[in-house]
Amino acid sequence: MPTTGPSGEAPVRSKRADAQRNQRTLLAAAAAVFVTSGVDAPIREIAAGAGVGIGTIYRHFPTRADLVAAVYRHQVEACAEAGPTLLAEAGSPLAALRQWVDLFVDFLVTKHGLANALQSDSSGFEALHAYFLDRLVPVCAHLLDAAVEAGEISPGTQAYELMRGIGNLCAGRDSDPRYDPRRLVELLLQGLRPPGPA
Repeated sequence: MPTTGPSGEAPVRSKRADAQRNQRTLLAAAAAVFVTSGVDAPIREIAAGAGVGIGTIYRHFPTRADLVAAVYRHQVEACAEAGPTLLAEAGSPLAALRQWVDLFVDFLVTKHGLANALQSDSSGFEALHAYFLDRLVPVCAHLLDAAVEAGEISPGTQAYELMRGIGNLCAGRDSDPRYDPRRLVELLLQGLRPPGPA
């Protein structure tokens, strides 16, 4: 099988790999900007973070809604893939759950404003929300089960309700700079611990 094209160019596969790597870099930069500046952040700020020109972003993502939806999917995948890795590497299942929840909170900050960015495309928003649940609820459930099995949290908390509770705590962040959802999320996680001896 030839390793170069007829004109001596690099093979199509490596071009695709480069394009995918560049797109992942761009999405990671956009996610970081969205966390700090919101989904309405200037495109030039994202381009600077990714080390690319503004035209490159528009070539990949013709509209802001396209970019926001792609960042959303990128972060869902990163959050889903982080669960098993954290469980394998953290000192305990509860430590893994805490670290995963921290990533999840970052994701929720990006998610906030998604509906506005997608504007009239409610079906697109609903499809992304279903994708989010399908990918992340099982990961959260696995982390919870591991922490219950290790005796670090009490049984009975469902992944969906925990994720929804965290989401509700994060909802007021943008409207009030005095509000720190992470502190309350930490209190929520402390509430999962089994009661100590009387």
